[in-house]
Amino acid sequence: MKAKPVVIDTNVLISAALSPSGVPAKLVKSFVLSGRIVFSEETYDEFSSRLWLPKFDRYISRERRKMILLDFSNIAEWVEIKGDIKLCRDVDDNKFLEVALKANAAMLISGDRDLTVLKQVEGIPIVTPAEALALITKQKYV
Repeated sequence: MKAKPVVIDTNVLISAALSPSGVPAKLVKSFVLSGRIVFSEETYDEFSSRLWLPKFDRYISRERRKMILLDFSNIAEWVEIKGDIKLCRDVDDNKFLEVALKANAAMLISGDRDLTVLKQVEGIPIVTPAEALALITKQKYV
């Protein structure tokens, strides 16, 4: 039986792309290698549009951004969402909650306080990258 996928918020994915030796990068790499990341069209589009912001031009090449997006597109599990979840005070973050619920994810990983303050959604933990890495290290979600 394949392990449950995880939902990773855009801010964590961007951090991983910008700082390849940081905690977010280590975490994302482990899930990329196992092919356990889940996106919806909406969450992927947010990641893609933010990754292409000009403010990142001096940190990450256009070619590297293309590779990152292609890699995620190819390895991800995909779910469709309807946009009917209204649990987060930042309405733009509701899509991540809905993806986690739809995919029956092992966890939602975010550095966004609007999400992490919720702690969990219907039994799915919402954790920071450091907390997720600690859980993985303990083999709790592998």
